[in-house]
Amino acid sequence: MAELFASGTIVDLILVLVLVETALLALARRLGRRAPKLTTLLPNLAAGFLLLLSLRAAIADLGWGLIALPLGLALLAHILDLAGRWPRRRSESEPGS
Repeated sequence: MAELFASGTIVDLILVLVLVETALLALARRLGRRAPKLTTLLPNLAAGFLLLLSLRAAIADLGWGLIALPLGLALLAHILDLAGRWPRRRSESEPGS
């Protein structure tokens, strides 16, 4: 078990699970099942995936640039996720404003 963590294989397995989860959510929507829209989940899934890629790069002792790049992209994905969740301001024409 320790080797699974030390080698980074655990991160590889989790990356595969994130991809499988994304595919299953897309399939569920396609089959008409109740599932969240993939477009609303993608920024969150991407942020997590990119953080895991940074972790994998660090475990593999890759250069700082290959660690920083996915970290920066994860930040952008996180900002997109927050923007999608942020409550919208009511316009002047909406009732109750």
